[in-house]
Order: sequence, then structure tokens, then C-alpha cells
Amino acid sequence: MRLRDFTDDLARSIAFLSRFPVPERHFVGFDGRLVRAARAFPAAGLMIALPAAALLSMMDAFRADPTLAALLAVAILAIGTGALHEDGLADVADGLGATHDREKALTIMKDSRIGTFGGLALILSVAIRVAAIAALVPAVSPTGLGLILLAVAALSRTAMVWHWQALPPARRDGIAASAGVPDADATRFAIVSGLGAGLVLLALAGAGLLPTLVSLGLSVGVLVLFGRFIESRLGGHTGDTIGAAQQMTEMALLTALALTV
Repeated sequence: MRLRDFTDDLARSIAFLSRFPVPERHFVGFDGRLVRAARAFPAAGLMIALPAAALLSMMDAFRADPTLAALLAVAILAIGTGALHEDGLADVADGLGATHDREKALTIMKDSRIGTFGGLALILSVAIRVAAIAALVPAVSPTGLGLILLAVAALSRTAMVWHWQALPPARRDGIAASAGVPDADATRFAIVSGLGAGLVLLALAGAGLLPTLVSLGLSVGVLVLFGRFIESRLGGHTGDTIGAAQQMTEMALLTALALTV
């Protein structure tokens, strides 16, 4: 693996997953497909979450209110990604909550308007993550809190690649279909690097062996069940289900850590 190629993949992944500006030189000859670039998703997650993690650690160090600190961290994450993953979660909730018909669900998911199911999903996602982060404040150091947020960012982007590669495209004209499906090498690299980074960061944060194993086990279970549910209802993945997989994994990781650390 050449460093220059991985740097390009990282830049392309950051551009795809966030609103962060990326130099144009990384897109020379790029056809928009992420077949190989998806290997850098976990690393991109770390970069995207860095501002929120730094803010969270700083606020905790100055003994700010835990709920306020957690809410601001989640807000910074959403601003950084342009609420891309939250949008996917809301669309999936609207589509699958409104109908059992596959084609109707896919049509609803393409609609930019938000419905009751999507609104409720967003409320629960923000509330669960804020509550979980706030619950971690008294259990770990300020630095450890930031490292946990980075670990969750890397692991949840790893989950996106797994979900993307494990399921076939549900439709041929969506964003995910146009970006291709991560190849086997990219998927393996994303899983190994993302899992490795997550384990190291959780260890440095002082999360402990049992909380780490419980959180990983719960998140894998949630991801697998979500994938099977999506395949049974839609026949495969879409850009929205990939984003929803990130949100589901992030909620599972943070909840498990909050209950066990």
C-alpha cells in the first residue's frame, strides 16, 4: 500500500462523509467511486470527530455541566458531517415505519421531507448519545472522554463499510450504488484498522476490558440484526441505510460503555 494512495483515499473519504474542505489535488482522475477509498473510512471518522472530542475533553477539564458538554459535542459532530448520518437514520425510519411495501419504502426514503418516524428517530438518537456521553463524564478522565468519542467514531465508520459490503444494493440509481461497493481488500483493511484503532483508544481511555468487550459485542449484534432487517425489508443497502448503520452502532457503543465503565 502506497502512502500517497492512502492519503488520497483518506481525503476522498473525509469529503464523502463530512463538510470538511479537502484539497482538489486528491481528486485528480477520481471517478466518484469509493470501491478502494472506503478502506479509509475509520481514519476519516477519527479526523471528523477530532474537533468534537477536543471540545468535550476541554469542557470536562473545566468542569462544565456534563449534559451541556455532551450536547455540544454531538452538535459539533452533526455540523461536521452535515448531519449526513442522521439524515440516513431519519429516512430509513420514515420509509420502513410508514409502509411494508419495498418500493413505497424506497420512494419515501428518497423524499427530503421528514415524517413522524424520522423525527422520532432523530430525537432518540440525539437523546441517547447525549445521555450516554454525560453518564461517562464522572467515570473517566477528560482525556479519556475524548478518546472514547474518537474510538466510537472509528468503530461506527467501520460498521458503515461492513454494512455496505455485506448487503447488495437495493436500487441501481442511488448514491451508494453510484459509489460502488467496497472491494474485499478495502473491507478487510477497514475492519482491521478500525477495530484496532478502537481497541487502542478505548484502552488508552481506561475503559477496561469488560466494558470494551460488552460494547463491541452489543454493537456487532445490533449491526448484524439491523443488516438482516434491512435486507428482509429492502433487499439490500442504500446510502440511507449505510448512514443509519453508523448511527445505530454509535448509539450501541456509547450506551454499553455508559452502563459498564
